[in-house]
Amino acid sequence: MIHAYDKQYLDDAMRNLGEAFDYAANDCGIKLDDFMDVFIAGGLADQFGSGVPKFVSGMSGTELVWEVIERSGWERELPEAEVVYDYSPEYWCGWILAYYQWYTGRSFKNIKQHISMQEILKLYPTLHEAVEDKFVDTINSMIRRNNPPTQLQILRKSIGYSQKTLAEKSGVSLRMIQQYEQRAKDINKAAGVNLIALAQTLGCKVEDLLEQNLDEIEDEVNETVNGT
Repeated sequence: MIHAYDKQYLDDAMRNLGEAFDYAANDCGIKLDDFMDVFIAGGLADQFGSGVPKFVSGMSGTELVWEVIERSGWERELPEAEVVYDYSPEYWCGWILAYYQWYTGRSFKNIKQHISMQEILKLYPTLHEAVEDKFVDTINSMIRRNNPPTQLQILRKSIGYSQKTLAEKSGVSLRMIQQYEQRAKDINKAAGVNLIALAQTLGCKVEDLLEQNLDEIEDEVNETVNGT
């Protein structure tokens, strides 16, 4: 598994995103999904998710929220953070989300497309004392249930290749293949040289790798189920 950035920044990233979620929700009264939307829209989520030291360890979680709000142009008065000695469910939500993003290499935008912060928060009672990898497995299972496999994954498995084998034979990086299969990157927008290399390795046409609109896939599944 190729992670999002160097592990040396992970503890700071988890602590700071946890503090940011706690401050945004409990001091500022901002819903976590609303905070994530502006975090992503302002570009900070991409920089944080890439491990840029300024954002993962160079500022506190409170300062991160201030930066997010300032970039968003969202006019609201932000209070000073209160000293809290017990970790809140919102803190855990940010803390574990930072781990999941680092571990999987998914962008925060991609994660948010599949699961809401409110859904993550609901996992607190059962998972807040579990090991981090249990959360990763849980979220991955939830995402798989909500999303059909990609064409790339179907074709790769049909000839018995692992992701690593496909990377070695095609010359396309392992991380890129993982991101295509997770839909963290849109294979329909992939570089032509990557599509050709994958198609030649898998013995298929380039168009066989392209993804249909997910709504169209769902319609096809429904038609099959209903026999229409």
